[in-house]
Amino acid sequence: MSTPRPRIDGGAALRAVEVSKRYGAVVALDRVTIDVAAGECLALIGESGSGKTTLLRSFNRMVEPDAGTVLIDDQPLRSLDPVALRRRVGYVLQDGGLLPHWRVRRNVALVPWLLREPDAEARADEALRLVGLDPTQFGDRWPRGLSGGQRQRVALARALAGAPAVLLLDEPFGALDAITRAELQDTFVGLRSSVAVTTVLVTHDVREAGALGDRMAVLRRGRLEQVGPPAMLRDAPATPYVAALLARGWSR
Repeated sequence: MSTPRPRIDGGAALRAVEVSKRYGAVVALDRVTIDVAAGECLALIGESGSGKTTLLRSFNRMVEPDAGTVLIDDQPLRSLDPVALRRRVGYVLQDGGLLPHWRVRRNVALVPWLLREPDAEARADEALRLVGLDPTQFGDRWPRGLSGGQRQRVALARALAGAPAVLLLDEPFGALDAITRAELQDTFVGLRSSVAVTTVLVTHDVREAGALGDRMAVLRRGRLEQVGPPAMLRDAPATPYVAALLARGWSR
């Protein structure tokens, strides 16, 4: 699988500044500051409980930080309506999150329909083609009749159908078998060559983060340990934890 080409146009599309979040006694994020450039894919990695998903969900206000500021295109998220925000930010869960009582085309057309676009179904068909699914073959099928990989492709198509400026991916390939996972990773690489979208990817897989991300950000116990291009983290880890994490991941 080829490495995606960086598509960074300058300027931060997403920014977290001194962001903190607690769940009772548990510190999920501890003064995290990070930028995501326009067109970039930033891969968040770390052990379970490191704060990856909490940080990801702070970018669409599914998580409200206790302190700090989160911005999209220099606009503080707290000043934006959360419903309107989520319609301009694509979001893919590990299990896809498809509506089981809606057929594939209607699932994918959800955001264009909510935005009152007159061509919602045409946008859905275009998004299905982008992820490698023929809408004439899959558009009228039910989610329950799809394989795991096909469901994730549909979920990715749904996230793209509204032409979002930002795409958030929370372990989107984590529940798939190795062959299907590799196929979806290749699909993602292809998408990045044709669709300009700023992406944040959460993954436990160091190899996946290195292959898909322009930069990797390592989180540990809510703190940002290091951020930079995959080769830099591998060759010049900033902390012993980063060195150990990447050594384990790349040695598999």
